[in-house]
Amino acid sequence: MIQLYDLTLDELTALVTGWGQPAYRARQIWQWLYVQKVADIQDMRNLPADLRARLAQETRLSALEVARELYSADGQTVKWLFRLPDGQLIESVLMGYADGRRTACISTQAGCAMGCVFCATGQMGFARHLSSGEIVEQAVFLARWLEGRGERLSNVVLMGMGEPLHNYEQVLTAIQRLNAPEGLGIGQRHITLSTVGLVPQIRRFADENLQVKLAISLHAATDEERSALLPVNRRWPLRELLDACRYYIDKTGRRVTFEWALIAGQNDVPEQAHALGSLLQGLLCHVNLIPLNPTGGYAGQPSDPDRVAAFQAILATYGVRNTVRVRRGIDINAGCGQLKAEVIRSRDVR
Repeated sequence: MIQLYDLTLDELTALVTGWGQPAYRARQIWQWLYVQKVADIQDMRNLPADLRARLAQETRLSALEVARELYSADGQTVKWLFRLPDGQLIESVLMGYADGRRTACISTQAGCAMGCVFCATGQMGFARHLSSGEIVEQAVFLARWLEGRGERLSNVVLMGMGEPLHNYEQVLTAIQRLNAPEGLGIGQRHITLSTVGLVPQIRRFADENLQVKLAISLHAATDEERSALLPVNRRWPLRELLDACRYYIDKTGRRVTFEWALIAGQNDVPEQAHALGSLLQGLLCHVNLIPLNPTGGYAGQPSDPDRVAAFQAILATYGVRNTVRVRRGIDINAGCGQLKAEVIRSRDVR
């Protein structure tokens, strides 16, 4: 069955004209998908009944079935677990902020092949890539949910389940759809892609001439420490990763954000702070410090506030800009892969 969100406008036009319909019907359908964000083909009211009937018979509007919907006590974070037509489960998170931002954190893969030891998604392994439509529809779903409450989706981060650059083509197509004025219309500077550091793909992404933000999951400042946490570092060590980051900065003029999950007694120690400051000194970058979100498959614990403050103070001596990200949705397993892992363990998906 054809998934409508997988189609480009040209492909949708070819489909409906092949059915003997005028080409303008494709743009009408497109408007219903991305502007009106309807959840049912029968709601596409300006389409003739025979076209709606054929669409319902031969295409699928939604690939996402809600398996779980959880609301955090913080009042600003909602997490969805979606079941895909083949039974795979993926997660999306919506985060609200006091400044009015409404950010969708969406998945690009079912599972992940990168094997980062503290990540619930990495612990479950890789199932498959998501299609561009499955990626985009998560943002459409969250945007529809917000619009039903009189709000608007302002930002999208590709930081959910999976490694976006491992699914390069589908992710790039999804970004184009998220950004397009005739798509969701999310500005490129309001889209962030997070990667563990696939060096050739970072260089390729720099050459795309996009203004999309790039975030690198760093988490350690020496190869020995980083390889223990992120197996990808054995393939592309820090020297190669930093060279790729410099290439990205030179090509785009944009700073790189480095994500650093602070793990008590491991990478929150002064030695790692000095190593990180030395590694990044003079680079156009920002460090996002995040006290670890614990997972069932990893024994590490988050740093306490005093250690976080000491880490920040050391970075400041190197002129490395940094902020501490407030952990969100801990009570609803908002970290990547946590809800899916819990559901799989309990075998309780309804």
